[in-house]
Amino acid sequence: MPAKADEKKQKHFLYCFLNDALKDAEKGIKKVYFADGVHLTYGYQKGNCWSKKTVLIPSGYGRKRVNVLGFLDAVTHQVIPVMDKEEKYLNADSVCKGLKKLREHNPNEQQIYVVLDNAAYQQCQKVKEAAKTYQIILVFLPPYSPNLNLIERFWKFLRKELLSVKYYSSFDCFFDAISEFVLNAHLRYKAQLNSLLTSNFQLLDASYCLT
Repeated sequence: MPAKADEKKQKHFLYCFLNDALKDAEKGIKKVYFADGVHLTYGYQKGNCWSKKTVLIPSGYGRKRVNVLGFLDAVTHQVIPVMDKEEKYLNADSVCKGLKKLREHNPNEQQIYVVLDNAAYQQCQKVKEAAKTYQIILVFLPPYSPNLNLIERFWKFLRKELLSVKYYSSFDCFFDAISEFVLNAHLRYKAQLNSLLTSNFQLLDASYCLT
């Protein structure tokens, strides 16, 4: 839990918006997506395995990364991604591409909400204008609140299932594996995601803070 998280702001966001929005999404009244980016480096990803003998695992090398901006459907757990081998950074253009893809994916949906953090490139005027164009409502999380962003759990699951102590012989193989996982996880890992991506959110408890 980030040390600068504000307990009151998180509770207000959860109880005055998020819980009700997710209930409406379950009923089909609106669509709720959680958005966030992840940066996956081609190379060794630490993890654990049981073995009686020392196990040596090959590793990729270099500093190449796969940058993914994902939009996670809170109900179906399908992820709409923005990713490209040539993209070195995620920026406002990436978010605008994602908003366009969301509208194309939901052409007749009246209410689409996107919950996202306060990264500068996500709060800029260009993104806000794109959201208005595609009739999408942006909802910004309280500062320092990754615990309220459901897609953070998805990224953690991806790292565990796909990258932990795994070797990919080339960056292309690495990229393709990530792309396939993101696009199909809601089908291939349906049971696991239904258990993992629930609407139970951990909140900061001030009683645990040391003074």
